Amino acid sequence: MKASLFRSAEAALRRVSSPSASSHLLRRSYCVESKPERKVAVLGAAGGIGQPLALLMKLNPLVSSLSLYDIAGTPGVAADVSHINTRSQVAGYMGDDQLGQALEGADLVIIPAGVPRKPGMTRDDLFNINAGIVKSLCTAIAKYCPNALVNMISNPVNSTVPIAAEVFKKAGTYDEKKLFGVTTLDVVRAKTFYAGKAKVPVAEANVPVVGGHAGITILPLFSQATPKSNNLSDEDIVALTKRTQDGGTEVVEAKAGKGSATLSMAYAGAVFADACLKGLNGVPDVVECSFVQSTIVPDLPYFASKVSLSFVYSAISSFNKFISSLSHVKLGKNGVEEVLGLGPLSDYEKQGLESLKHELKASIEKGIKFATQTTGPAKSAEN
Repeated sequence: MKASLFRSAEAALRRVSSPSASSHLLRRSYCVESKPERKVAVLGAAGGIGQPLALLMKLNPLVSSLSLYDIAGTPGVAADVSHINTRSQVAGYMGDDQLGQALEGADLVIIPAGVPRKPGMTRDDLFNINAGIVKSLCTAIAKYCPNALVNMISNPVNSTVPIAAEVFKKAGTYDEKKLFGVTTLDVVRAKTFYAGKAKVPVAEANVPVVGGHAGITILPLFSQATPKSNNLSDEDIVALTKRTQDGGTEVVEAKAGKGSATLSMAYAGAVFADACLKGLNGVPDVVECSFVQSTIVPDLPYFASKVSLSFVYSAISSFNKFISSLSHVKLGKNGVEEVLGLGPLSDYEKQGLESLKHELKASIEKGIKFATQTTGPAKSAEN
């Protein structure tokens, strides 16, 4: 029973955002060959996303050391997860004075730390809290593990990634090839919704999702979805796009306002982290989506698209050039190696791209502006 459960969990973690990526993960994620020593740190590990994410990372054999950090509750989470009979050694750290220990020597840092939006809380309230948390944690990353890959889950990603970049720039440690906004959940949702409507196997579905990671800035490219389906009307595409954009709200409403998309986000975060580890280990042709920096679009310094650890679908392409082509980014041992061209967009997708530009640009600028301000302490996450 236990062995069966473990195999099932492993199998689930191997699924990713495209057929080619899925096959690579299925074949390579949990291979039996010797693997490099890799330390992964999860910041916000006692929260609603952090705990299931810690579990999924413990199941990943590419991880040799798993460092779990939060402002409270982490020793218990670490003790619980450490009993699982997989490769990684687990250590729990708690409070500001142990943050350095948690980060030292990390190859990959995953940040789900933050708070969810609660009743009565404005978007500005949420932004100010989570932005402060991100700034504080990234300041520590710059000090204790400046060469680590950083996976940003804390919302709003459209702003927290620019905040992280500005913190790293100030510290003199910024490398645009190593900072990623995790948008994998948008792809996971688009795949699931598309497969259900198009009546295709969900494990084979591939839907590129570009733009940002909130509302209308999320742009699924169903015109490029595979396997192709001739059964979808224009109305179906509009409905699928809207559902993908509102996926987080759907979960919040289903939980009657008492929770958010923690489990699916943890899964998506684990999928993207696995891809990053593969890239560090030199595995070719691993494809994911991410919100990253790119020189392709001057007006939008950050944009979401596919990311590969030897092939990234960059979410940040040149603003003007992006309209006619989607951006792939080639990733390797040092992060993003190359931003590649994108495929053609449908008229509906071109319209969606135009519509998202103003909001995404404003979110990016808001993050950059905040990065010059003072911040408070880190808090546990339930995004």
